[in-house]
Amino acid sequence: MNVFELTRALIDIESITGNEKAVGDWLFNHLQPLAERYGGTAELIEVEPNRNNVLAMFGDPIVTMSTHLDTVPPFFASSEDDEFVHGRGACDVKGIIACMVKAAENLLAAGTRGFALLFVVGEERNSAGAYFMAKHPRGSKYLINGEPTECKLALGSKGALRYEIVAHGRMAHSAYPELGESAINKLLDALAKIRAIDWPVHRVLGPSTLNIGAISGGRAPNVIADHAKAELLIRLVDDPAPVKAAIANACEGLADANEVLCIPAILMESRPGFETAVMKYTTDIPAFDGAWGKPLLLGPGTIHVAHTSMERVPKADLIKATGLYTQLVAQLIEEGKQ
Repeated sequence: MNVFELTRALIDIESITGNEKAVGDWLFNHLQPLAERYGGTAELIEVEPNRNNVLAMFGDPIVTMSTHLDTVPPFFASSEDDEFVHGRGACDVKGIIACMVKAAENLLAAGTRGFALLFVVGEERNSAGAYFMAKHPRGSKYLINGEPTECKLALGSKGALRYEIVAHGRMAHSAYPELGESAINKLLDALAKIRAIDWPVHRVLGPSTLNIGAISGGRAPNVIADHAKAELLIRLVDDPAPVKAAIANACEGLADANEVLCIPAILMESRPGFETAVMKYTTDIPAFDGAWGKPLLLGPGTIHVAHTSMERVPKADLIKATGLYTQLVAQLIEEGKQ
């Protein structure tokens, strides 16, 4: 298969988070003959029942190319035209897997050993596969993580801080609001204060951003609400402690601020000969926690069409990224030997 055919074959296996088994099995069956031909190993690593990471190693790994197996819903099958491969996961993440596999083939054909391919479950929800592998390192000194970066090496990626803001009240007849206490009003007041926070700005990563992604609560229009909840996500650019303190202060006396998830921002290095950019999204890199080596972030396609009904990846990017992965792995292997 060429890189376009491999991308389409992967896209056409639905792998929405929690349902990665079929694509993992297919990929393992694709990589096992490659491992046998070049004296490597391929294995399925159980993270949870029916959810497996895929690991192929070619010698003791100095460099590991890694990305995730899962996609967001809804699934839609692949198609292509002269310029793009379309379909769920085209750029996030099936095209990246294809480029890494083709880069591995290039390296092996050139006699290069000392690298691994690692494909993990769950990145789109909780990074379950990456957290699992952080507890089972294999000695790799460098981790090349794959996400859509438009074929530019990331100087950094923002973190993520998720909260549930929960307000409690007392029900009453809406004609007599003085007999109740509106949880919705309290939640709105807390959210107004949160929106007024002066968020941190980082010299490389830029500003933190807030998204109020979901709001729920109340019983009926004629009932004073006794419960209300909002779900927030802040894109972190620096130390999360001041942000957490500001949210707690905004909610004081109005609502409970329940932290759900905190993933730190990550700064990475540039390398000669590679274009660079800053990524505003969060990746599996913090979950690996350095266990698989110094992180780098690189991949074909743009995040702007990921998670949309227009998801696609330029064919030119698939070709370019395959070459960049090949080049970067070879460079890092040589450096790692020193």
